[in-house]
Amino acid sequence: MTRIFTEEGAAVPVTVIEAGPCPVVQIKTDESDGYSAVQLGFSAKKAKRASRPELGHAARAGLEAAPRILREFEVGDDEEFELGQRLTVEVFEAGDTVKVTGTSKGRGFQGVVKRWGFAGRPASHGHSHSRTPGSMGPGTDPSRVIKGKKLPGRMGGVRKTILNLEVVKVDTERNLLFIKGGVPGSRNSYVLITK
Repeated sequence: MTRIFTEEGAAVPVTVIEAGPCPVVQIKTDESDGYSAVQLGFSAKKAKRASRPELGHAARAGLEAAPRILREFEVGDDEEFELGQRLTVEVFEAGDTVKVTGTSKGRGFQGVVKRWGFAGRPASHGHSHSRTPGSMGPGTDPSRVIKGKKLPGRMGGVRKTILNLEVVKVDTERNLLFIKGGVPGSRNSYVLITK
């Protein structure tokens, strides 16, 4: 994350994302596969880390190296793609609204105050356990803890989608997108950007 300044001088917090180039690795059609989709790749694996089938799959699309990430997207009848075609950040414009999906940072095992925002217990008058969840089972009937109760546990490390993020700036030379606000995941993690 960083910030950029508008012409009026206002500071805008942005996340800088390298978005592309994403080559078209495979085109699936109704005749051959039963549905219409396009398979896009991103980044490149070292040759010694790629299997021979991966290298062959990439070579069929005219790529020198196997992509590090492959993702498939359904396409409409009016959209046409060519094998080896590269999609870049030029599909976005400043002012576009996008949604960003990624894996959030793993926080490990956390208590209820951090995980669910509980207020905690009294901190004074001899009370020693100020961050415990407190009483949780409802009486004699049903005399058990109800499923779904907010309790301590593992936090983060899940797939999250942030909606309605604004594209502030597009750098076509370096394939960079400047998106207003934060996105899920740590530095150098992979995200999916959808218009």
